[in-house]
Amino acid sequence: MSEIDFKNKVAIVTGAGNGLGRSHALALAERGAKVVVNDLGGARDGSGGSISAAQEVVNHINASGGEAIADGANVTNEAEVAAMVKAAMDKWGRIDILVNNAGILRDKSFHKMTLDDFRAVIDVHLVGSAICTHTVWPIMREQTYGRIILTSSPSGLHGIFGQVNYGAAKAGMIGMMNALHLEGAKYNIKANVLSPSAKTRMTEDLGIPEAILDQMTPEAITAAMLYLVSEDAPSRAIVSCAAGGYSRAYIVETDGVYLPPEKQTPEEIAKKWDEISSTEHVHYYENSSGPNMNFMTKAKDYAIGK
Repeated sequence: MSEIDFKNKVAIVTGAGNGLGRSHALALAERGAKVVVNDLGGARDGSGGSISAAQEVVNHINASGGEAIADGANVTNEAEVAAMVKAAMDKWGRIDILVNNAGILRDKSFHKMTLDDFRAVIDVHLVGSAICTHTVWPIMREQTYGRIILTSSPSGLHGIFGQVNYGAAKAGMIGMMNALHLEGAKYNIKANVLSPSAKTRMTEDLGIPEAILDQMTPEAITAAMLYLVSEDAPSRAIVSCAAGGYSRAYIVETDGVYLPPEKQTPEEIAKKWDEISSTEHVHYYENSSGPNMNFMTKAKDYAIGK
């Protein structure tokens, strides 16, 4: 298999001043991409801001013979994101890759969480990803090429105590990816989701044993990212990764049951709950019409056999 490279490709990586984003930006540059290193430079909760972290990454890339520019846009600010995209277009004339990685944490149990804390996390992770993607989307359509990464989390796929805001934002990435995949297919725009766990400032105080944490390198996650933004990348994949382990996550539905009108009651659902929940036969659907067709087929078969 030939080595994956990104020569003549232009990438934007948000939240690239530290942790996963820094690793992503450095690896893309090392493999030939020209990189916009975006980072607001704030604290984990989103407060403050400085271009210094992004500039340090840019200095490292440029000193190593690569090409990069620093950008301090707040991903929730449409005007600032538009200016970032314009700067990339003015300098390099195209944008091939967008890695939506910027994020903040405001962890509290739900009964202690303010709605401001909920909105802030949703705004940065989910709305910020939408703003960045929406801004590069016309460019990618016009050039009939684009690779988009949305960064989810096991918190979004499976849940975790104290992260209702974060989990909701990260789960939203999956629905966003599914639609982007369908709308982008005609234009060779591929959208995928990373669901990583790594040793970064976002995870440093989660109580993970140090011996395990030391194996959870950002570089292990970056390997998956590089594949998912490559020329021959899949689309609509959710890749779960940590400490050198990689798997693909799916949203599936059980085969379910059909209940005729006279039995469409909560009592009948309770009676059939084990059958409804059985994972013996599951379906992976390409779009939202899939489950509807499954249920309508069951209803039709019942009518024919009645």
